Amino acid sequence: MLEKIKKMDGVIVVILVLLMIVSITSIYSVTNGRAGFDGSHLKMLAYYGLGFIAFIGLSFVDYRLLVKNALYIYLFGIGLLVLVSFTEGKNGAKGWLELPGGLSLQPAELFKLILILFLAALLVWKNKQRLTFWRDILPLALITLLPFGVVISHNDLGNALSYAIILMGLLWVGNIKYTHALIGLILIGGSAFAGITSYIQYHDQAVTFIEDTLGRDHLVNRFDPWLVPDLASKNASYHTKNAKLAIASGGMVGEGYMEGTSVQAKRVPYTYSDAIFVQIAEEFGFLGSAGVLLLFFILIHRMIVIALDCKDHGGPFLIVGVVAMLLYQILENIGAFIGLMPLTGITLPFISFGGTSLLINMASMGIVMSVHLYKN
Repeated sequence: MLEKIKKMDGVIVVILVLLMIVSITSIYSVTNGRAGFDGSHLKMLAYYGLGFIAFIGLSFVDYRLLVKNALYIYLFGIGLLVLVSFTEGKNGAKGWLELPGGLSLQPAELFKLILILFLAALLVWKNKQRLTFWRDILPLALITLLPFGVVISHNDLGNALSYAIILMGLLWVGNIKYTHALIGLILIGGSAFAGITSYIQYHDQAVTFIEDTLGRDHLVNRFDPWLVPDLASKNASYHTKNAKLAIASGGMVGEGYMEGTSVQAKRVPYTYSDAIFVQIAEEFGFLGSAGVLLLFFILIHRMIVIALDCKDHGGPFLIVGVVAMLLYQILENIGAFIGLMPLTGITLPFISFGGTSLLINMASMGIVMSVHLYKN
């Protein structure tokens, strides 16, 4: 045990501690003294305590044991997602299972890690052989499509899209043919371009189809502020509009800790959770925001180095899946508040308030550390 502790990657541990400090201080800034939220920073500290337990515990579990039992873990995860379908929703979306003691679990967050394990296990089984479309790519896509469809039915677009990103990341390193990769990129890029263009050009018809035919009013409130802000309703654009103003007002060095005009006046919703980057940008400015991005960059760089050093090809698959998951969350969360991406409710990894999200991210880092410790 002591030998393993000495071999742990110190850079990753330090980065996680620094992200914890950023998270707790940021949450304290926007929740201190607010009715119903006072003490949220202490809750987050407790979540981090559990997170580090999960991180250290999984670090000392041989990752190959998890890969070996990935099928059973996948079926368990599907069961949890289906179970959520029979619960009542929160904030217009289903996604939480109530646990004893007033706690709750978000299976869609947990399933991101489960999907990484199962897809990595299937790619390990291929033993570096070229992936064919009918035997390999299509089954992997269907395995991903099942949870994707269930989570979409819960109105959780953000987590559903993360499954697709994880699949694409693992296919890319799973020895996919370049022709298949190129065709896939063309189809995805072309479909996205056609969908965005059609939504802008035929906005009224698109809104009618989404609201009346699909019954997904919330999607209009996500797409309008992103693609056609001039046509978006006041309520739909309120969040992102005020977020952009707050980020811009931060300037180079920010307005000062606990001095952010917009975030302290509660003009930006969920600054302790989804919109916590807005608090960082307004109170610490461009330099503070760049500092947070630098921490993420160093963390991902260390993960890639560990993947490249691993002799067993199962380890790199797991790490690439985790990297894809984290990169998507970072880009989607920050991009949504600067107008580059639609608002989906995705949290900023390791910083946003939330027990399930943090525990899954810390568990993911535990698996990465396991690859580092058992790579030979």
